[in-house]
Amino acid sequence: MILSKVKRILIIRLSSLGDILLTTPIIRSLKMNYPQLSIDFLVKNDFVDSIQLNPNINNIIIYNDSPELLTELAESMYDLVIDLQNNFRSKKIVKKLGVPFYKFVKPNLEKFLLVHFKINMLKEIKSIPERYAEVIPEINLDDKGLELLIPDSFKSELYGLKNVVGICPGAFHFTKRWPIDYYAEFGNKLIKDGFKVVILGGESDRNICADLQKMILDSIDLSNNNELFQSTAHMKNCKVVVCNDSGLMHTASAVGIPVISLFGSTVKEFGFAPYGVKSLVIENNNLNCRPCTHIGRSKCPKTHFKCMNEITANSAYDKFTQFLDKK
Repeated sequence: MILSKVKRILIIRLSSLGDILLTTPIIRSLKMNYPQLSIDFLVKNDFVDSIQLNPNINNIIIYNDSPELLTELAESMYDLVIDLQNNFRSKKIVKKLGVPFYKFVKPNLEKFLLVHFKINMLKEIKSIPERYAEVIPEINLDDKGLELLIPDSFKSELYGLKNVVGICPGAFHFTKRWPIDYYAEFGNKLIKDGFKVVILGGESDRNICADLQKMILDSIDLSNNNELFQSTAHMKNCKVVVCNDSGLMHTASAVGIPVISLFGSTVKEFGFAPYGVKSLVIENNNLNCRPCTHIGRSKCPKTHFKCMNEITANSAYDKFTQFLDKK
Protein backbone atom coordinates (compact mmCIF):
# COMPACT_ATOMS: atom_id res chain seq x y z
CA MET A 1 0.00 0.00 0.00
CA ILE A 2 1.44 3.37 -1.07
CA LEU A 3 0.28 5.82 1.59
CA SER A 4 0.73 8.86 -0.63
CA LYS A 5 -2.16 7.51 -2.74
CA VAL A 6 -4.44 6.73 0.20
CA LYS A 7 -7.26 9.11 1.10
CA ARG A 8 -9.33 7.48 3.86
CA ILE A 9 -8.03 5.41 6.77
CA LEU A 10 -9.80 3.69 9.63
CA ILE A 11 -7.71 3.08 12.76
CA ILE A 12 -9.09 0.53 15.22
CA ARG A 13 -8.10 0.63 18.88
CA LEU A 14 -11.16 -0.01 21.01
CA SER A 15 -9.60 0.14 24.49
CA SER A 16 -8.17 0.96 26.97
CA LEU A 17 -7.04 4.42 28.10
CA GLY A 18 -3.29 3.83 28.04
CA ASP A 19 -3.36 1.78 24.83
CA ILE A 20 -5.32 4.47 23.04
CA LEU A 21 -3.01 7.27 24.18
CA LEU A 22 -0.10 5.17 22.93
CA THR A 23 -1.56 5.33 19.41
CA THR A 24 -1.31 9.13 19.24
CA PRO A 25 2.31 9.30 17.98
CA ILE A 26 1.28 7.05 15.08
CA ILE A 27 -1.71 9.20 14.22
CA ARG A 28 0.37 12.37 14.33
CA SER A 29 3.10 10.87 12.15
CA LEU A 30 0.58 9.69 9.57
CA LYS A 31 -1.00 13.13 9.33
CA MET A 32 2.32 15.00 9.25
CA ASN A 33 3.77 12.83 6.50
CA TYR A 34 0.57 12.39 4.52
CA PRO A 35 -1.62 15.48 5.09
CA GLN A 36 -4.13 14.33 2.48
CA LEU A 37 -5.24 11.51 4.77
CA SER A 38 -8.67 11.57 6.34
CA ILE A 39 -8.30 9.53 9.52
CA ASP A 40 -11.25 7.96 11.34
CA PHE A 41 -10.78 6.25 14.71
CA LEU A 42 -12.98 3.45 16.06
CA VAL A 43 -13.09 3.32 19.86
CA LYS A 44 -15.34 2.29 22.74
CA ASN A 45 -17.45 5.06 24.22
CA ASP A 46 -15.68 4.92 27.61
CA PHE A 47 -12.45 6.15 26.04
CA VAL A 48 -13.64 8.84 23.63
CA ASP A 49 -12.26 11.68 25.75
CA SER A 50 -8.71 10.45 25.23
CA ILE A 51 -8.84 11.40 21.54
CA GLN A 52 -11.83 13.74 21.39
CA LEU A 53 -9.80 16.87 20.62
CA ASN A 54 -6.98 15.21 18.71
CA PRO A 55 -6.39 17.53 15.73
CA ASN A 56 -5.16 14.70 13.52
CA ILE A 57 -8.38 12.68 13.68
CA ASN A 58 -11.21 13.60 11.33
CA ASN A 59 -13.97 11.44 12.80
CA ILE A 60 -14.40 9.38 15.95
CA ILE A 61 -16.70 6.40 15.59
CA ILE A 62 -18.14 4.76 18.69
CA TYR A 63 -17.82 1.00 18.70
CA ASN A 64 -20.80 -1.26 19.29
CA ASP A 65 -21.30 -4.87 18.34
CA SER A 66 -24.08 -4.39 15.85
CA PRO A 67 -24.72 -5.10 12.15
CA GLU A 68 -25.57 -1.41 11.74
CA LEU A 69 -22.05 -0.36 12.66
CA LEU A 70 -20.53 -2.78 10.18
CA THR A 71 -22.82 -1.43 7.47
CA GLU A 72 -21.90 2.16 8.36
CA LEU A 73 -18.20 1.37 8.19
CA ALA A 74 -18.56 -0.46 4.88
CA GLU A 75 -20.38 2.53 3.38
CA SER A 76 -17.51 4.83 4.36
CA MET A 77 -15.36 3.35 1.59
CA TYR A 78 -12.04 3.24 3.42
CA ASP A 79 -8.89 2.71 1.39
CA LEU A 80 -6.99 1.20 4.31
CA VAL A 81 -7.64 -0.17 7.80
CA ILE A 82 -4.98 -0.08 10.53
CA ASP A 83 -5.96 -2.61 13.18
CA LEU A 84 -4.01 -1.81 16.36
CA GLN A 85 -6.36 -3.95 18.50
CA ASN A 86 -6.07 -7.24 16.63
CA ASN A 87 -8.65 -9.24 18.55
CA PHE A 88 -11.74 -11.12 17.43
CA ARG A 89 -13.86 -7.93 17.38
CA SER A 90 -11.46 -5.96 15.23
CA LYS A 91 -10.79 -8.94 12.96
CA LYS A 92 -14.53 -9.20 12.30
CA ILE A 93 -14.58 -5.58 11.19
CA VAL A 94 -11.52 -5.95 8.98
CA LYS A 95 -13.01 -9.01 7.31
CA LYS A 96 -16.32 -7.22 6.70
CA LEU A 97 -14.69 -4.18 5.10
CA GLY A 98 -12.57 -6.26 2.75
CA VAL A 99 -10.01 -3.55 2.04
CA PRO A 100 -6.20 -3.56 2.44
CA PHE A 101 -5.14 -3.54 6.08
CA TYR A 102 -2.21 -3.47 8.45
CA LYS A 103 -2.49 -5.15 11.82
CA PHE A 104 -0.52 -4.96 15.03
CA VAL A 105 1.24 -8.27 15.60
CA LYS A 106 1.36 -8.79 19.34
CA PRO A 107 4.50 -10.50 20.67
CA ASN A 108 2.40 -13.16 22.36
CA LEU A 109 4.99 -15.93 22.13
CA GLU A 110 7.71 -13.68 23.53
CA LYS A 111 5.47 -12.60 26.41
CA PHE A 112 4.49 -16.21 27.13
CA LEU A 113 8.12 -17.32 27.28
CA LEU A 114 9.09 -14.43 29.54
CA VAL A 115 6.16 -14.88 31.95
CA HIS A 116 6.18 -18.67 32.20
CA PHE A 117 9.79 -19.70 31.52
CA LYS A 118 11.73 -16.44 32.12
CA ILE A 119 13.20 -16.69 28.64
CA ASN A 120 13.67 -13.08 27.62
CA MET A 121 13.39 -12.55 23.88
CA LEU A 122 12.39 -8.91 24.48
CA LYS A 123 15.77 -7.67 25.65
CA GLU A 124 15.64 -4.87 23.09
CA ILE A 125 13.03 -2.87 24.93
CA LYS A 126 10.65 -1.28 22.43
CA SER A 127 7.81 0.98 23.41
CA ILE A 128 4.31 0.22 22.20
CA PRO A 129 4.34 3.27 19.87
CA GLU A 130 7.51 1.89 18.28
CA ARG A 131 5.85 -1.49 17.85
CA TYR A 132 2.75 0.16 16.40
CA ALA A 133 4.98 2.05 13.96
CA GLU A 134 6.53 -1.19 12.73
CA VAL A 135 3.10 -2.16 11.45
CA ILE A 136 2.99 0.69 8.94
CA PRO A 137 5.65 1.05 6.24
CA GLU A 138 6.71 4.54 5.18
CA ILE A 139 6.37 6.33 8.53
CA ASN A 140 8.81 7.38 11.20
CA LEU A 141 7.90 8.57 14.67
CA ASP A 142 8.82 12.06 15.84
CA ASP A 143 10.10 12.81 19.33
CA LYS A 144 7.01 14.61 20.64
CA GLY A 145 5.60 11.78 22.75
CA LEU A 146 1.95 11.08 23.47
CA GLU A 147 -0.83 13.59 22.88
CA LEU A 148 -3.90 14.51 24.94
CA LEU A 149 -5.77 17.77 24.56
CA ILE A 150 -8.44 19.04 26.94
CA PRO A 151 -10.99 21.85 26.61
CA ASP A 152 -9.91 25.26 27.92
CA SER A 153 -12.94 25.24 30.20
CA PHE A 154 -11.36 22.62 32.45
CA LYS A 155 -9.41 24.36 35.19
CA SER A 156 -7.72 23.03 38.30
CA GLU A 157 -7.85 24.37 41.81
CA LEU A 158 -4.14 23.56 41.93
CA TYR A 159 -3.34 26.40 39.53
CA GLY A 160 -0.66 28.65 40.96
CA LEU A 161 0.43 26.22 43.67
CA LYS A 162 4.12 25.33 43.76
CA ASN A 163 5.82 21.97 44.32
CA VAL A 164 2.69 19.90 43.74
CA VAL A 165 3.25 16.15 43.51
CA GLY A 166 0.45 13.99 42.13
CA ILE A 167 0.00 10.50 43.54
CA CYS A 168 -2.11 7.97 41.63
CA PRO A 169 -2.37 4.92 43.92
CA GLY A 170 -4.81 2.91 41.82
CA ALA A 171 -4.49 0.28 39.11
CA PHE A 172 -7.02 -2.21 37.82
CA HIS A 173 -5.04 -5.26 38.98
CA PHE A 174 -3.85 -5.81 42.55
CA THR A 175 -0.34 -6.88 41.54
CA LYS A 176 0.18 -3.52 39.83
CA ARG A 177 -0.56 -1.54 43.01
CA TRP A 178 2.18 -0.41 45.38
CA PRO A 179 0.76 -0.93 48.91
CA ILE A 180 -1.24 1.99 50.26
CA ASP A 181 0.81 2.05 53.48
CA TYR A 182 3.91 2.64 51.38
CA TYR A 183 2.22 5.44 49.45
CA ALA A 184 1.19 6.97 52.77
CA GLU A 185 4.72 6.90 54.15
CA PHE A 186 6.04 8.30 50.89
CA GLY A 187 3.39 11.04 50.85
CA ASN A 188 4.10 12.11 54.41
CA LYS A 189 7.77 12.45 53.54
CA LEU A 190 6.73 14.75 50.70
CA ILE A 191 4.63 16.88 53.05
CA LYS A 192 7.47 17.08 55.57
CA ASP A 193 9.82 18.33 52.83
CA GLY A 194 7.44 21.09 51.76
CA PHE A 195 5.63 19.49 48.83
CA LYS A 196 1.89 19.68 48.27
CA VAL A 197 0.38 16.23 47.74
CA VAL A 198 -2.66 15.72 45.53
CA ILE A 199 -4.23 12.28 45.14
CA LEU A 200 -5.69 11.40 41.73
CA GLY A 201 -7.72 8.48 40.44
CA GLY A 202 -10.81 7.33 38.61
CA GLU A 203 -14.06 5.72 39.69
CA SER A 204 -12.53 2.37 40.66
CA ASP A 205 -9.88 4.20 42.71
CA ARG A 206 -12.21 6.34 44.84
CA ASN A 207 -11.98 4.21 47.97
CA ILE A 208 -8.20 3.81 47.93
CA CYS A 209 -7.79 7.54 47.23
CA ALA A 210 -10.09 8.45 50.12
CA ASP A 211 -8.23 6.11 52.46
CA LEU A 212 -4.87 7.49 51.37
CA GLN A 213 -5.98 11.08 51.90
CA LYS A 214 -6.72 10.25 55.53
CA MET A 215 -3.23 8.77 55.91
CA ILE A 216 -1.28 11.69 54.39
CA LEU A 217 -1.49 14.83 56.48
CA ASP A 218 -2.74 17.89 54.53
CA SER A 219 -3.10 16.00 51.23
CA ILE A 220 -5.94 16.70 48.80
CA ASP A 221 -8.11 13.98 47.27
CA LEU A 222 -9.12 15.01 43.74
CA SER A 223 -10.17 11.58 42.48
CA ASN A 224 -13.36 11.53 40.43
CA ASN A 225 -15.70 9.30 38.45
CA ASN A 226 -13.50 8.85 35.38
CA GLU A 227 -13.54 12.53 34.43
CA LEU A 228 -10.43 12.35 32.27
CA PHE A 229 -10.36 16.04 31.31
CA GLN A 230 -10.54 17.15 34.94
CA SER A 231 -7.87 14.71 36.09
CA THR A 232 -5.65 15.89 33.24
CA ALA A 233 -6.15 19.53 34.21
CA HIS A 234 -4.97 18.66 37.72
CA MET A 235 -1.95 16.76 36.41
CA LYS A 236 -0.83 19.72 34.32
CA ASN A 237 -0.22 21.59 37.57
CA CYS A 238 1.97 18.87 39.06
CA LYS A 239 5.74 18.93 39.27
CA VAL A 240 5.86 15.13 39.12
CA VAL A 241 3.28 12.35 39.06
CA VAL A 242 4.02 9.20 41.10
CA CYS A 243 1.92 6.23 40.05
CA ASN A 244 1.62 2.55 39.26
CA ASP A 245 1.69 0.96 35.81
CA SER A 246 -1.73 2.33 34.85
CA GLY A 247 -3.71 4.44 32.42
CA LEU A 248 -3.06 7.55 34.49
CA MET A 249 0.67 6.97 34.03
CA HIS A 250 0.14 7.40 30.29
CA THR A 251 -2.20 10.35 30.90
CA ALA A 252 0.54 12.22 32.75
CA SER A 253 3.00 11.33 29.99
CA ALA A 254 0.58 12.64 27.36
CA VAL A 255 0.59 16.12 28.89
CA GLY A 256 4.35 16.21 29.38
CA ILE A 257 4.49 15.77 33.15
CA PRO A 258 7.52 13.90 34.53
CA VAL A 259 6.51 10.46 35.79
CA ILE A 260 7.82 8.09 38.43
CA SER A 261 6.13 4.71 38.09
CA LEU A 262 6.30 1.63 40.29
CA PHE A 263 6.20 -1.65 38.41
CA GLY A 264 5.29 -4.84 40.27
CA SER A 265 4.22 -7.94 38.37
CA THR A 266 4.89 -6.38 34.96
CA VAL A 267 8.17 -5.29 33.37
CA LYS A 268 9.38 -2.61 30.94
CA GLU A 269 10.07 -5.25 28.27
CA PHE A 270 6.33 -5.38 27.53
CA GLY A 271 6.60 -1.85 26.13
CA PHE A 272 4.32 0.07 28.47
CA ALA A 273 6.80 2.25 30.35
CA PRO A 274 6.17 6.03 30.32
CA TYR A 275 6.76 7.29 26.80
CA GLY A 276 8.18 10.57 25.56
CA VAL A 277 8.66 12.30 28.94
CA LYS A 278 11.30 12.43 31.65
CA SER A 279 10.53 9.33 33.67
CA LEU A 280 11.76 6.75 36.11
CA VAL A 281 10.51 3.20 36.56
CA ILE A 282 11.12 1.79 40.04
CA GLU A 283 11.07 -2.00 40.09
CA ASN A 284 12.46 -4.96 42.01
CA ASN A 285 14.90 -6.72 39.70
CA ASN A 286 16.05 -9.24 42.31
CA LEU A 287 13.25 -11.76 41.84
CA ASN A 288 13.18 -14.85 39.65
CA CYS A 289 9.35 -14.94 39.72
CA ARG A 290 8.95 -11.63 37.92
CA PRO A 291 7.15 -11.02 35.62
CA CYS A 292 4.31 -13.32 36.62
CA THR A 293 1.90 -11.78 34.09
CA HIS A 294 1.85 -9.34 31.20
CA ILE A 295 -1.31 -7.55 32.33
CA GLY A 296 -1.64 -7.97 36.11
CA ARG A 297 -3.21 -10.38 38.60
CA SER A 298 -5.78 -10.24 41.36
CA LYS A 299 -3.25 -11.68 43.82
CA CYS A 300 0.38 -12.68 44.02
CA PRO A 301 0.73 -16.33 42.90
CA LYS A 302 3.63 -16.77 45.35
CA THR A 303 1.66 -14.97 48.13
CA HIS A 304 4.70 -12.91 49.24
CA PHE A 305 4.18 -10.02 46.76
CA LYS A 306 7.86 -9.17 47.03
CA CYS A 307 7.84 -7.33 43.70
CA MET A 308 6.05 -4.47 45.47
CA ASN A 309 6.59 -5.17 49.16
CA GLU A 310 10.37 -4.97 48.83
CA ILE A 311 10.23 -1.50 47.25
CA THR A 312 10.23 0.48 50.49
CA ALA A 313 8.99 4.03 50.87
CA ASN A 314 12.49 5.11 51.92
CA SER A 315 14.14 3.65 48.81
CA ALA A 316 11.45 5.12 46.55
CA TYR A 317 11.84 8.53 48.19
CA ASP A 318 15.60 8.44 47.70
CA LYS A 319 15.03 7.76 44.00
CA PHE A 320 12.43 10.55 43.90
CA THR A 321 14.90 13.13 45.26
CA GLN A 322 17.61 11.96 42.84
CA PHE A 323 15.07 12.22 40.00
CA LEU A 324 14.26 15.82 40.95
CA ASP A 325 17.93 16.71 41.13
CA LYS A 326 18.33 15.59 37.52
CA LYS A 327 15.29 17.53 36.24
